[in-house]
Amino acid sequence: MAKSKANAKESTIINKETYLYWYELMLLLRRFEERAGMLYGLQKIRGFCHLYIGQEAVAAGIMSAIRKDDNIITGYKDHALAIAKGISANAAMAELYGKATGSTKGKGGSMHYFSKEHRFFGGHGIVGGQIGLGGGIAFADKYNNTDRVTISMFGDGAARQGILHETFNLAMLWKLPVIFICENNGYAMGTSVKRTSNVVDIAQLGKAYDMPSFSVDGMDPEAVHHAIAEGCERARRGDGPTFLEIETYRYKGHSMSDPQKYRTKEELNQYLNIDPIETTLAKIKSNKFATEAQIDAINEKVKKEVDDCVEFAENSPLPDNDELYKDIYVQQDYPFLVD
Repeated sequence: MAKSKANAKESTIINKETYLYWYELMLLLRRFEERAGMLYGLQKIRGFCHLYIGQEAVAAGIMSAIRKDDNIITGYKDHALAIAKGISANAAMAELYGKATGSTKGKGGSMHYFSKEHRFFGGHGIVGGQIGLGGGIAFADKYNNTDRVTISMFGDGAARQGILHETFNLAMLWKLPVIFICENNGYAMGTSVKRTSNVVDIAQLGKAYDMPSFSVDGMDPEAVHHAIAEGCERARRGDGPTFLEIETYRYKGHSMSDPQKYRTKEELNQYLNIDPIETTLAKIKSNKFATEAQIDAINEKVKKEVDDCVEFAENSPLPDNDELYKDIYVQQDYPFLVD
């Protein structure tokens, strides 16, 4: 079945500043994740750790298309999206270290970044759980007439969860201002889409609810930007949700413990040849958007930011023991407790 592709909007302005923004942001996300992987190997970072390496164009294209006050909610591959949304590299790395200066005071770790200030609502470890929560956030904004759009993101594995269908139905019924994004990197944890579903074109799932649904090239930040911009326009004028299957690829395993035996080196190399950072840099150079000196300056800036965030995390304090009893919601008069 032929896939529906999101149409680029001519009114969306893409210029050299956009490309330089994408390059710097993607490079920061890549270098942060590479360092996180190295630090995990050194046991500076414990627990679960899922890297976003290869998928940076998705984050970059989203960020250039949404407003600062729009919402993002995602699954547990969340470091890069959190930084792209505004959480500092310092707070992101400190959270991986479990330090008090982390984005959730060291209590969330890799899978549970959060920032009310930046309207980044997680980092969720329950597969697909954030799909319904994203719909709920969009419902609140519609109810309060805030004119915000929610980006609710999940992976191809989560597309098999029942909550997707419940949420899609209500989102269309109530015309919620939400863009649902399936980041389809082909393998979920380690099983290909072809082995888990009769419907391999995941974008088709939205059409059962008459939801505008499209496939997008997730290795190209410009394609992602246009698709998100179009979805935001639809949501803000009250026409309801959009579903985007953004086809991307991760260069590392699902998690740091993934041996990646389910794919070939030839397949990986094929995608490495269309690395979004390298293709964006090539376009910058071919269009003379920046000199070699300017590009070198961006590279040095990113390197320093990542070096600094590691130093910040190393020197930050661990949470006090009494933090165990904070940020916990308790109903004081709960009637079912037995003394």
